[in-house]
This record gives sequence, structure tokens and C-alpha cells, in this order.
Amino acid sequence: MNKSKGSGIIGDLEYRQPRVKLIYWLIFAGLIIVAAVCTLPPLWVILSSFKDIKEFYAIPPTLIPRTFHIEKVWNTWNQFNFMKYYVNTGYLTLGSLVFCLLFNGLAGFFFSKLKPRGSGFIFLLILWTVLLPNTVGMVPLFSNIVDFPLLHLNLTNTYWPMWFMAAVNPVTILIFKSFFDTIPVSLIEAARIDGSSKLGIFFRIMLPLSMPVIITITILTINGVWMDFFWPYMVLKDQSQWTVMVAIYNLKATLPMDIQFVALTFAIVPPVLLFLIFQRYIMQGYSISGGVKG
Repeated sequence: MNKSKGSGIIGDLEYRQPRVKLIYWLIFAGLIIVAAVCTLPPLWVILSSFKDIKEFYAIPPTLIPRTFHIEKVWNTWNQFNFMKYYVNTGYLTLGSLVFCLLFNGLAGFFFSKLKPRGSGFIFLLILWTVLLPNTVGMVPLFSNIVDFPLLHLNLTNTYWPMWFMAAVNPVTILIFKSFFDTIPVSLIEAARIDGSSKLGIFFRIMLPLSMPVIITITILTINGVWMDFFWPYMVLKDQSQWTVMVAIYNLKATLPMDIQFVALTFAIVPPVLLFLIFQRYIMQGYSISGGVKG
């Protein structure tokens, strides 16, 4: 622990008190237990995917495999063409990310800097949607997917429904608005004097100054889309359009249990690596979005 003055919640003087030191280490031990509870299940799945079939069904089970069968990973990858599902998931993720950053960012800019008459009430309505259970909107959303309003298009077996959903995220709008509120109005006025349009101000000033928040939202959006199952399962019926999660679920009836664990490893590893590599940006983004005034 860094016990220098002014760093952290507990300072030098507080930490010297036995009661405070005891509470600190109890909290630290509790966090270690929570981390172990969260880490052990996916770790067990990943390690079990390397076991041979006899050891996989052994009782009592082993956490560390006695032998590692790396070839199972390669054989499963090739046999079920998981590269296709990775490409599909990547395509869905890229579109969702573009829609999320563009439209939610524009909405945050609209409510933060443009503020036309009635925008406060509209923003309040958007925030109220956070209080609604997700199940409330499932039936009307799916009916609109099957028969898109006005155009009467059937959007099943396409990625458009998930992209449209990513374009309207109340939490992301709130994060963008809160960050945009901290940007001085003088920059906006200077850009207007120079003849910049509203979209020009958004793309040339607001977005470049918002990179910490954009990076955080990007990472969380990628992770969320990668792990999403419900809507891809409901919308993507054609196997050629399946994402990784949908493919694992639909193929589980034809896969032995140990091969299912290999397939689950394909789903677990990318978001874990993403978090480990970019966790510093996630923490920075949370601190920025939590420290700005709304």
C-alpha cells in the first residue's frame, strides 16, 4: 500500500491506528475472496478444455490438468469453423461501436452544448428509461424487428437491430453529456466565430478532447457486444450470421462436454485479454465520468 500523505482514502495518521489497520486488511482480504470467486470459474473452464476425456470426467475433478492436449483447441477451431463466428462477431461489434459513439456522442453534445427549448425534458425522459426493466421492451422491440415501422422491413438475420439498439444507450449519453459539460464554452464560441458548423464543432473539438471517455466506452461496448447472447439469438437464425455466443449455444447438442469447454474458452479469452490490456483506460474513464458534474 502506498502510505504517502494525501494518497488514497487512508492517510499516514489513520493507518497507524490499529483499528483502521485491521479494517483495511479485512477489506483487502474480502476483495481477494471476491476476486477468487470471480476468477476461478472461467479459469477452471479454460484449464478443463485441455484435459483428455478420462480426466475431464474424473471424480474428484482436478483444477490443473495432468496433461495438456493443446491439439483439442486447434481441432475444435477447424472442425466447427470458429473463425467465421469470430468474423461475424467482429462485424457486429464494429457496427455497434460506430453507432454507439456517433449517435450517443451527438446526443450528449445536443444536451450539453446546444440545449434547445425542451431538451431538458427530453433528457429526463431518456434517463427515466434506465429505471424500466429490460423485459418491458422486449416484445415491442422484437415486433418492430420483424416488421420495421413505416418501411415494413423484416430485419431478422441482419445486424441492424443490434446496431440500432447500440445507437440509443441512456448511460452512454449521460457519460458523454457529463464530460462535454466540463469543456469550456469559450472553445465552442471561438469555433462558431471561425465559421465552424455544429457538426464541425462536434467532430473537430468535442471528440478529440473526449478521448479518455471514448476509449472507455469503446472497451465496454466491445466487451458487451461480444458477450451479448439474447438479441443475437433472437434475431440471427441463419447459421452463416451466428456470433460466437449463438454458435456455442446452438452447437452444444452436437458437441461432447469437453469440446463444449473448448468452445467456451474461445468465448472467454478475447474479453479477458481486452480487459487485462486496457484496464488502465477503463479505470481512468470511470474516474473521469464519476468526477465531472452532470
